[in-house]
Amino acid sequence: METMPDWLLVILRAIGLLITVFAILKWLGKRQLSELTLFEYIIGIVLGSIAAEITISPNQNMTNGLIGMAVWFIVPFIVILLSMKSHAIRNITQGKGTVFIKDGKVLEDNLKKEKYTADELLEKLRRKSLFNTADVEFAVLETDGSLSVLPKKDKQPITLSDLGVKQSTKEPQTVLMDGEILNEPLATAGRSVAWLETELDKLGVSIENVFLGQVDAMGQLTVDLYDDKLTVPSPQEKPLLLAEMKKCQADLELFALQTDNTEAKKMFEKNSKRLQSVIDKATSVLQN
Repeated sequence: METMPDWLLVILRAIGLLITVFAILKWLGKRQLSELTLFEYIIGIVLGSIAAEITISPNQNMTNGLIGMAVWFIVPFIVILLSMKSHAIRNITQGKGTVFIKDGKVLEDNLKKEKYTADELLEKLRRKSLFNTADVEFAVLETDGSLSVLPKKDKQPITLSDLGVKQSTKEPQTVLMDGEILNEPLATAGRSVAWLETELDKLGVSIENVFLGQVDAMGQLTVDLYDDKLTVPSPQEKPLLLAEMKKCQADLELFALQTDNTEAKKMFEKNSKRLQSVIDKATSVLQN
């Protein structure tokens, strides 16, 4: 009986083992490479090594190789199940985060423990747009090697909640696509066809020329046209609101200068300063 050529055996083994390793790793869980724990990383390397050895060695006993792969699959799978129920086992297999900065103070001993230099810490902070350790309230090195950072309160970006503004975090609704109105998303956004046509008139474009149109959480319409050479003006609701706020603040200052009533002057000056404070905080939100 004619034996199978070595090259054909290698191809068949490679295909079979590729499917096997893929199925095993998929069964163990979905993670990005950067999120793998040391334990999972070692499992991947060993399974790949066993598969490679069986593939390129036609004389290697395939059964023994598959038994080895099965052991490297079953044992880690059991460990993963146990780690889901036990914090202690999880700490052994996955490790735990290491605090690098606490209350704005760099913990040098923890840096040495993780074999990190000051330069490496500063590099990771710069990737978070933080250039001064004094601006960091808390920083921890996660088990996947990433650095989680909490800036100090005065270094955190202003949010709408800081301004006392309640806003929905709903996803934008695509209300126009390929020159056609999508009625269901338009209704979900709480807008009508008449409103959409009015907004398009403000922008000076017709429905047929719109490739993609979306309504954001603040109810503003943005469009992308088929003709990339045409420039569409940005939505003006927020800039107009900012302009009105500035006008009101200027009016309050003017009223304070014009009145001879002491109490009224104090009231106008006080509210002018309060409104200016709101404007300073809201400018980054309301400017396009």
